[in-house]
This record gives sequence, C-alpha cells and structure tokens, in this order.
Amino acid sequence: MQYSGARILIEALIEQGTDTVFGYPGGSVLFIYDELYKNSDRIRHILVSHEQHAAHAADGYARSTGKVGVCLATSGPGATNLVTGIATAYMDSVPLVAITGNVATGLLGKDSFQEVDITGVTMPIVKHNWIVKDVNELAEVVREAFAVARSGRPGPVLIDITKDVTAAMAEWRPADSGTAALAPRDKNSPAGESSLNLRAQRLAERNTRQTVTEADIGAAVKLLLEAKRPVLYAGGGVIISGACEELKNFAERLNAPVALSLMGIGSFPSDHRLYTGLIGMHGTVASNRAVQKADLLVSIGARFSDRVTSQADKFARGAKVLHLDIDPAEINKNVKSEAWVIGDIKCIIRTILGKLPQKMETQWNGDIDGWKKKSPAANSRDTALHPRFILEETAKRLGPEAIVATDVGQHQMWTAQFYPFTKPRSFLTSGGLGTMGYGLGAAEGAKIANPAKPVVLFTGDGCFRMNCGELSTVNAYKIPVLVVVFNNGVLGMVRQWQTLFYEGRYAETTLDRPPDFVKLAEAYGLTGYSAHDKASFTAALENAMKDIAAGKTAVIDARIDRDEKVLPMVPGGKPIDEQIL
Repeated sequence: MQYSGARILIEALIEQGTDTVFGYPGGSVLFIYDELYKNSDRIRHILVSHEQHAAHAADGYARSTGKVGVCLATSGPGATNLVTGIATAYMDSVPLVAITGNVATGLLGKDSFQEVDITGVTMPIVKHNWIVKDVNELAEVVREAFAVARSGRPGPVLIDITKDVTAAMAEWRPADSGTAALAPRDKNSPAGESSLNLRAQRLAERNTRQTVTEADIGAAVKLLLEAKRPVLYAGGGVIISGACEELKNFAERLNAPVALSLMGIGSFPSDHRLYTGLIGMHGTVASNRAVQKADLLVSIGARFSDRVTSQADKFARGAKVLHLDIDPAEINKNVKSEAWVIGDIKCIIRTILGKLPQKMETQWNGDIDGWKKKSPAANSRDTALHPRFILEETAKRLGPEAIVATDVGQHQMWTAQFYPFTKPRSFLTSGGLGTMGYGLGAAEGAKIANPAKPVVLFTGDGCFRMNCGELSTVNAYKIPVLVVVFNNGVLGMVRQWQTLFYEGRYAETTLDRPPDFVKLAEAYGLTGYSAHDKASFTAALENAMKDIAAGKTAVIDARIDRDEKVLPMVPGGKPIDEQIL
C-alpha cells in the first residue's frame, strides 16, 4: 500500500501501541497534523499550550504506566522547546519518543527559516536520535526508536523528519507479528542498508543484553550472608523493572531497613515496618543514620546521586557496597562498590533470594525504631496551615490509588517526606534535572493515561507561574486534576538556603506580585479556592473534590508561612548524618 510519509508515521505509531500524542503544530509538521486529523478516531492528539508541556505530559504518561510517551513539535523553536522535557526524561530514565519536523532536505544546513540541528542539540540527552531524509526508512526508524526507548535502562529518543519526507510516497509494510523490530535490513530491500539503523540495533542489543554471572551472584550472596547491619537503598530502577514485590521479599528475608531515593518513592510501602523513608539531603534521620552505621549497603536500581551521598568519601563510611543495576556505567561511578551484579533488578533479586536461607537476623538492636521516632518535620513552629497537614488531608481524601505529581522545590521535598505512598508509579517528579514547570503537564499526561485514578499536583507559587498556561489544556479536554499551590510568596527552597547560608540576603526570591491564582483559575474557565488555615483548606478540598467528580480541574491556593523550612537538611558537603533538625 502506497502511503505518504506522514501516514506511514501514524501507522507506525499505532503499530507500536501509541494511543495519545502530545504536541503543537507548525509549518514543518503540517502533513503529519493532516494525517492526525484524518485518523483522529485511531490516535488521539492533545494540543498543549507550549511544546515543553508536550514533553512533560508524555513523560507523565510514561512514568505512570511504564509505556512509551510520545510528543510532537515542529522545527526550530518548536523542537528546541522540547529540550528541557527531553532532558528531564533522560535524567530520570523515562521512555519517551520525541518527534520533530525539520525543513526540507534540500534546505538543511543553509540557516533556513526555523531550521535547527535538533539531533546535534539533543545528542547528550537522548539514548539515540535519527534524522530521516528517506521516506523508505521512516517506518523502521520508528520501530527502532520505540525499541531503544524501552530497552535496558529506558530513556528518551528523538526522530527528526524533514518536511519532504512527510509528503513523499512509499510502500507501507506492517511489521510481522512477533518480528524483532531491530533485525538487520536486507540490502536489497527498498530502503537499502542504513548505518543509522545498524547502530541503533547494536545500541538496543547492548541495552537488553543480560550480564548476570554465577560469580557475581556468588559474591553478592557472600556479602549478604556476612552482613550484620545491612541496609537496602532502592531507586527508580526497582519501579522500572517491576520489582517492587521482590524488593519487599528481599527486605523481609534480610530483616533489613529500606531507604529510598527520590525516584524510588513508591517502590516500597511507606507503612511497612522496615521502611525508613527518603535518604540524602532531606532524608529522614532513620535512613541517613542507618546508612552511616551499616556494614553492608545494597544499592538496588539507584545511582548514588550527589543529593543522596553529599560528601561521597564519607558516605556509608563503615559499609561495604553491593550494587545491583542494569546500567554498567553506574558501577563505581560515584561510590566504590565491593561487588555488583548487572542486569534486570527483578531477575537479580529473585536469583539471590533463591540462594539465601529462609530466615536471617540482623543486629540493629532497636536502633532503627529509635531513629524513626525522630520523624522529619517541616518546622517545629505551629503555623496556621502546615504543609504536612495539607499533604496528609489530601491523601486521606484521594485514597491509595492516587497519582501524585509535583514541581520542584520545598513542596516536592515535603511531598516525598509526608505523603503516604504505598504503590509504584504513583509519584511523578523531576528528580535528576529538577525542572520547575514539570508538574502540570505530567499530571495531565498521567490523568489521560489513568482516567480512573485521582491525580493531584502539588506545586509552589514560583513553579506554577511557569506552567499555569497548561490550565487551558486541562479545561479544553475536560481533564480533572486537583492542583494544590503551596503559596508562600517566595522561591521557598532558594530562600531557605539564603536564610541558612547567605545571612538572610533574599536576592530576587520574593514573589510579591500577581497573579491571584483563584482569579487565574477562573480566567481559564476553572474553579479556584483560597485557604489560609486548616478549616478553610478542609472546606476548599471538599469543594474541589466536587469539581473533580464533575470532570473539572480545581485549583487550591494554600497560603503557608514563607519561612517554613524543609527539615531535616544536610548542609552541602557534610556527611549525611550531620543534619540540621
């Protein structure tokens, strides 16, 4: 069947299971949008207010489901507006396919109108990218892109398609059922041999290759059997691999405390007796002290970020480190390991459990329970409306199936500390890049992907200014999201640092300016509520939930004290057990 390149792209996306594309049109993708229009009964397009939100929405779709998210933008500024969202996904290992249009092949490299070398721009922040200048290669490139995005340690990829390719005609051949999308192409096929495709094939094969060996498993088991005070440090890789139940079994077998990175939140239930909470700069007393007192630290799908280790040479100073990860590049990158096993986390834990005794004892002697009583508090002062109250009341109202998105800053850390997460893929946040403006797009994508689950965005007034334009999208498509703005009139986390380390010089962190968020919500056709104490927040939450039930996004402007702090806190460069409490 002869189809245009644009139609082939749509067919290939549907073939890969894509049901939703987040995007914004422009000249270089007009043929693609024409096909989206014609095939709107087969694939849904969500028109966002800015291309960055398209990337964040695709990211939220992917994080909340494990599927590949898809976003689409035109050439030049449309493509560059995706970059922050692509980088966000890259840092947090989110499977994403970003599709950009470009100028016609004959205009490449001539500084043509709205031309940019987006493959060059994104090279450091994608697993792989392609520029398609031959319509005969388009379908196979799409298949390869999805395979690379999903395989091994997931991540974003980018497909740049010149405008003439979207208009050109070629034969559309559906992939055979069960056929590997990355099989080497026959040199005599219409598309010929593509070095790009072969490189992509090798990349995907390397990502999916398992390197678990009996020797590595044996070394891991030996360390576990010798340990008296083991600690499990779990990250986002546990969630990505679907190994949350295995992690729970592992912890219970070892009788070992479990500390989580920010990306690991949700991988282990917060109400479990072995849960010690967040680790690192704003980690709990229990997690940070346990790691510093451990004789074995087992890192599971985590990368030893600087926000976890702080002063790396004093991190887990008395412990041997056993590192379990799918990405060999993470081994010994930030912290030296005694032993490691490289491969799929689920398979690794199952294999190790098969070689351990059914009951193991530790020698923590009640230390963990004692430290857990020193629970994190935002501040000991009694304020009218405390972040912990906001989070706990919202959690009670939404229930355990809720998906929580955040932006970045104090509200993000309070959410990680206080929200009672019990399920994986329920916490969506920008961990590695720390992207202000991430949250509303991510919440939107998550709600589209999970229509039966309640979705809430916790954001700050500084962050909400960066993404509030996306309220137009959630209203237009009737996407009901609860938005709670922690409004303290300042850039809270930066102000906290200025208070503690810059002698109170609040340079450019006071946000004494509009908008009124209640009126802003109303301007977008939504409802807004203001809360300044516990009673008014409870009333606002009740009213907002009625709006959500009616299929409408609601915004709560929650006024909190500008000097409320995220505590505990490890000052930069200090060991993680030297906390400001």
